[in-house]
Amino acid sequence: MNRKLLSTICFFLLAIQVFAQNKNLNFGKVSEAEKNLITYEKDPEAGAVMLYERGDTYFKVNDDKVSMVKEYHAKIKILDEKGFEEGTIAIPLYQNQRSKEKIVKINAVTHNGSEKINLLPKDIYTNDISKNWRETTFTFPNLQKGSILEYHYSISTTFVFTFNGWDFQSSIPKIYSEFNASIPGNYQYNRNLHGSLKLSTNEATIKKDCFQVGRITNKADCEILKYAIKDIPAFNEKEEFMLAPSNYRSRIDFELSEFRSFDGMVKKYTKTWKAVDKEFKTDKDVGRQLTKKGFFEKNVPENLLVEGDELTRARNIYYFVRDHFAWNNKFGVFRKARVKEAFEKRTGSIGEINMTLINLLNSAGINTNLMLLSTRQQGLPKRTHPVMSDFNYFVARAVINGDEYLLDATDKYIPFGYLPFRALNHYGRVMDFKNDSYWQTIVPQKKNTYIVRTFIDFRVEDSKAKGIMDVITTGHNAINARKSRDKINEEDYVEQFEKSISGDFEINSYEHIEKRSDERKVTERFEFEIDNINKEKTVYLNPFFVRFFKKNPFTLEDRHFPIDFGYPRNYRYQIILKLPEGYAVKELPESKVINLGEDMATLKFYNNMVNNEISVAFDFQLNATHIPKEDYTSVKNIFKDVVDIQNNSLIVLIKDKVPSNDDQ
Repeated sequence: MNRKLLSTICFFLLAIQVFAQNKNLNFGKVSEAEKNLITYEKDPEAGAVMLYERGDTYFKVNDDKVSMVKEYHAKIKILDEKGFEEGTIAIPLYQNQRSKEKIVKINAVTHNGSEKINLLPKDIYTNDISKNWRETTFTFPNLQKGSILEYHYSISTTFVFTFNGWDFQSSIPKIYSEFNASIPGNYQYNRNLHGSLKLSTNEATIKKDCFQVGRITNKADCEILKYAIKDIPAFNEKEEFMLAPSNYRSRIDFELSEFRSFDGMVKKYTKTWKAVDKEFKTDKDVGRQLTKKGFFEKNVPENLLVEGDELTRARNIYYFVRDHFAWNNKFGVFRKARVKEAFEKRTGSIGEINMTLINLLNSAGINTNLMLLSTRQQGLPKRTHPVMSDFNYFVARAVINGDEYLLDATDKYIPFGYLPFRALNHYGRVMDFKNDSYWQTIVPQKKNTYIVRTFIDFRVEDSKAKGIMDVITTGHNAINARKSRDKINEEDYVEQFEKSISGDFEINSYEHIEKRSDERKVTERFEFEIDNINKEKTVYLNPFFVRFFKKNPFTLEDRHFPIDFGYPRNYRYQIILKLPEGYAVKELPESKVINLGEDMATLKFYNNMVNNEISVAFDFQLNATHIPKEDYTSVKNIFKDVVDIQNNSLIVLIKDKVPSNDDQ
């Protein structure tokens, strides 16, 4: 290691120690170590690194009115062009009809070596982005590789009951992140630390008589909080097969549980499930919408509620509701719901459609309750206590002949007994208004296969091969296939499929085989030709015309959150290749079997030669829907083998020796 590099590292380590000891750095100062930093050793691929980050939230009294101040100070080092996107800052500001959050001040400066370029007020913009949100944005001037971007701002807000937490983790790595708060004892908050990272600093002390509203009230004590984490890895949201990033990104949340005013009044915000159950039962947008059986009994075909056994009635009601409505793409639990109006208009929200379903099932004598849940992109609901904002969705839970069914009639493609992929989020809360509510595990349907069966016959005379390919999908794969096929006309659908196949592959005909298909299964047949396949003496053929994974979906060196597939998956590929006359097999792909345990994943790849036919079989089963981060490397490696088998397997054929006259 050269002396200059060693000196830089020493300065940089010293700077980290300074960060840890003195968080109140003066704005505008950067160290030589920060200036000389070229790459971040803990993440060499990072385009930018957060050198320092601090937040301070405290309460303030002006003219006997309580407000909250949120201060933020950060320094970001731009390491290469990938980090330039960190040069644009967006600050969200909440507003309603009564008040709005305000930015008191913004200071921002670009440090380019010894040069400092200040952000000008004219380059700061504030725009409305929705009814309740504005956004203040600015871009650092003279941004370049090696720049240090430093900014500080303060927000004043009267929304003191909404105490925002702190995101320790973001899209870039951080050397140090610290959050401080001073909270008057009148306000009591539940705190939740999310993510896998541990706090480097976790301090809470009491400061006596620190808060007072007006001169006639008693002073309140304050809780002084300090949380910090060092060496925070970037959180990569782009990797596939994960639930909402909010489940795993390291952060601390605050939720107001109780407020005590100076006159002695106490208001509790954290409720028990028993209290929530009571509210739901009488709520005009939920509980009262589930008492409309009389309306629906008069407005649906009479035989719908009485014909057949319980399962038959449940199926008929489900398909009636699913086909009657068009979902208006609105989510939400506490959204205004009017099931009678929605039924008459034949369009409604998640709540209106599924509450109609619940009403009709109960009218048919089928015990059905409402089940609250959160979509996969919303995040998992807290189980420690009710946080109603965690829920944005609900479905019907029916008990039929002793078996449980979760039903959602908002998607035209979803069969009876399935939930849409968006709702496969582990668990929900069943609101049993006759008894207490309870948590229910969401168990996805198990049979979700993607099967490709191919037969190829060579024709030596014109260097072509003719073949038949059957594609069979079941479960959620069939749902996806039907959606894809219905989005476009058949000609474009076949053309898209043809483009996804490698080589000189031409589809001559396509058939959706109706008699071997239903809403849980789609069977398709493609007849095709391959040109220029055996012009040479030696023929190289990759048997995988359809590749389930063209590249490994897992690219991170380490993953700090679980893998979530949503439902079990099975990918099977079978091909039979009839040898062309005059050719022999020179080489077949190597067989391989990998087992991560029957409860997680298995990979089997075989080939065989019988008579004049080569058969290749590939079977990849993902049995576990949720895999912990500790098994990430194993799953990443098995997907590496899957991709390698599909991309690099070769069947090598060679022309037989042509017999001479002397041999005859």
